[in-house]
Amino acid sequence: MADNTTKKVQQAGDSAAFSPNVTVLATRSAQLRMVEALLFAATEPLDVASIAARMPDGCDVPALLTELQNDYAKRGVNLARVGDGWRFRTADDLAFLLRQEQVEQKKLSRAALETLAIIAYHQPVTRAEIEEIRGVSISRGVLDVLLETGWIRMRGRRRTPGRPVTYGTTPDFLDHFGLENVRDLPGMDELKAAGLLQTDIPDNLKIPAPSDDEALAPDEDPLDEADVDEELSSVPGDEDETPPPSLD
Repeated sequence: MADNTTKKVQQAGDSAAFSPNVTVLATRSAQLRMVEALLFAATEPLDVASIAARMPDGCDVPALLTELQNDYAKRGVNLARVGDGWRFRTADDLAFLLRQEQVEQKKLSRAALETLAIIAYHQPVTRAEIEEIRGVSISRGVLDVLLETGWIRMRGRRRTPGRPVTYGTTPDFLDHFGLENVRDLPGMDELKAAGLLQTDIPDNLKIPAPSDDEALAPDEDPLDEADVDEELSSVPGDEDETPPPSLD
């Protein structure tokens, strides 16, 4: 009889230990372990009410959280408050251990590829000249992308009315496309062989011999830093495939 009574008491105790709002008040260290377990298992920050709902009645949850926060303050994982909730997260000074850097592949638009090709073959070339060759206006987004990749640069200012900025390619352009020199770009015969040129191209069509000489051309002036912002601010924000103004 006594053995059966003992077993029932033990079963009741086991059930109470895992039920919400149990009436048995655990020791302080046990309460800390409970809060710690809840926070580790949570997939999102827990507020005080959510934690208290699973703790024994009478627990001072805010005080337990503060104590845990102090205990974890010098560890690799800290207890942090996020809005009205609490969660464990990596210590700020160790964030570099979890940082993963990878190259994000971005596909250039047709407009960007055409613009890059024109700059490569016709450099130094101005924006108006690029638009004249393409037959449509160029947008700021196209230039931004090419400048961010580091494949083109602003060279200088042309000594013509309006002093337009000239563009050219960079060493990163050569490195990316596996070129030793910009003059290694394919010529007319190579482009035809690769099927990149129509067979009925005009007889007078010529592909210029590109040059990426660092020295400014005789008709170029040095570029000031202020010229960069001024040039980009003058380019339309959205790509506009309308015919550009004539250069005549």
